[in-house]
Amino acid sequence: MSVVTAFVVCEYDVLLPERGVAALAGELQLAVFRTHDGEVFALGNQDPFSGANVMSRGIVGSRGEVPTVASPMFKQVFDLRTGQCLDDPSVSLPVYEVEIVDGQVMVNLGEHG
Repeated sequence: MSVVTAFVVCEYDVLLPERGVAALAGELQLAVFRTHDGEVFALGNQDPFSGANVMSRGIVGSRGEVPTVASPMFKQVFDLRTGQCLDDPSVSLPVYEVEIVDGQVMVNLGEHG
């Protein structure tokens, strides 16, 4: 039997627009971002190019209509919605579903068990 695990990251109001925060869920490191329009996204925090856990400190922006974050290490740009690297389509970050519940940012960590 599998169980869906949700994790409370923080209150929504704590997230500043166009900024990221790092969160630890067990051994899983997350990078959580709030965009200028109020959407919240959660990705893996590990930069796949450098191996450093720094994606939460990346530069939030966009390419056209695509909300993005650029790695603070080597500046590769990732789609916040899909985790896909826009500079190297063979690379992606894990993406986690986010829901705002009673003002709390909840991240679905997937199914376990």
